[in-house]
Amino acid sequence: MLVGERYELGDPIGAGAMGTVHRGKDVQTGQEVAIKRVADVRHARRLEIEARVLARLRHPRVVRYLDHAVDDRGVYLVMALIDGEHLGVTIRAAGPPGLGVDAATELTAQAGEALHYLHNEHTIHRDVKPENLVLARDGVVLVDFGIAREDEEGTGTLAIGSPGFMAPESLTGDASPRTDVYGLAATLWAMLHGRPPRVGEKAQTLQPARALPAEIAAALDDALDPDPARRTATIAAFLEAIGRPRGAGDGRPLTRVTAATGAEASALAAFTRTAAAVLDAAAVSIAHADAEGGLRYAAAWGAGADEVVGLRLGPGVGLAGTVVAEGRALRVEDCRADRRFSTRSADRTGYVPHTMLLVPVARGETVIGVLSALDRRDGAPFDADDERRATALAELAASLATPVAAAPAPGTVAL
Repeated sequence: MLVGERYELGDPIGAGAMGTVHRGKDVQTGQEVAIKRVADVRHARRLEIEARVLARLRHPRVVRYLDHAVDDRGVYLVMALIDGEHLGVTIRAAGPPGLGVDAATELTAQAGEALHYLHNEHTIHRDVKPENLVLARDGVVLVDFGIAREDEEGTGTLAIGSPGFMAPESLTGDASPRTDVYGLAATLWAMLHGRPPRVGEKAQTLQPARALPAEIAAALDDALDPDPARRTATIAAFLEAIGRPRGAGDGRPLTRVTAATGAEASALAAFTRTAAAVLDAAAVSIAHADAEGGLRYAAAWGAGADEVVGLRLGPGVGLAGTVVAEGRALRVEDCRADRRFSTRSADRTGYVPHTMLLVPVARGETVIGVLSALDRRDGAPFDADDERRATALAELAASLATPVAAAPAPGTVAL
């Protein structure tokens, strides 16, 4: 069976959040891949949006997402196939009472590097567990994101996660970086005790007690608090607490900006990252008006960022040109049916969004740029509340805008 006319779908090799993972093959290159199949096609739009963001992630401890496809049998996410065994196998092989403290905390720290990177890029894994942590040749690799969100039909929320490792708030469909903190702490618990924790169980009072260092037991209890408001807030804080502080490593940020001074570039990068988080968008960009009345894209985060930065639209071209001409915000529920949508930018980025939100960036009565958000990551169209948030962000963007004519020669810098 071929998926997307390119990938051969093989036997199942595991079950993940919302679907099964299969071994596969790219028939064009002969490369072995892993293919996650989600049978419920109602999630097609949301999965497509999320796949575009995941495909830009680059970190040695995060599985590479390669492609996605949709047909009447399901939605398919194509990932690199990681050679190795997941930590569930490692735990079972160790037997009771589990791995040694040093080995378990080192593996936890490696997984934490991946999660710290993801959270910096406003992405939550949602299904952290031993089976989604593969021990490869160069260490732990995080695989198979749980990327379902609220039911598109409005019939309720979808609990994402795996029993024993999912945070209590996941039962109502909620998720935050603290959800992944819980999953990572539960994974460490399982490595140390041979089983996941029960909700509310305390490492410091576990009987019969395993001789854990007091700081490890305390770190587990804080990170496994059922109340996310009281739980350890970040992966970095949890790793610090278990004595394994790590950074995000060598991950590639999802922000691109035009070549500029260091301070200006850093400010633009921080702004686009923040705007993407506030608007929960798959992509955010900011374009500055030039002396000829056109727009040049100065910064972007997310899907298509590499290609859109530096792109120039002529006066009045595209949805952004319409915003400049009319001086008002624009919400588009179906970009693919809107004749004002710029096919040039779509051809360059390979990304045709479903929905867009665009607001003018102005100083006084003069429009000096446009802030654009593409595709809410929950699959819903942007609404009036999103527009109000974007308008407030545009006021901040006005203070960051530098006339493009005064900018250095075209180029991009990763921040």
